[in-house]
Amino acid sequence: MIAGQDDSQGLSIKGELEEYYENEIHHGRLYPNFDTVVDKELVYKGKADKRTNYYTITARGRRELEDRREWEDQYVGELPSSSE
Repeated sequence: MIAGQDDSQGLSIKGELEEYYENEIHHGRLYPNFDTVVDKELVYKGKADKRTNYYTITARGRRELEDRREWEDQYVGELPSSSE
């Protein structure tokens, strides 16, 4: 979610996650997870204003995503079609 957008705000990311998972994402779970990826320097957290933070992926975060995709391609590859 963060990787595909510039300066994503927490609430917009929350909305996308809720749409994807078709479940409500609680603030008490979401923001500690944001803090974890910020602490790991995968995401940068900035201030949009006094009450609103924004999140952007870091170069390290982008490398981690690329590594994950390579791993998936290597071990998962293409999935067979449902007709097979």
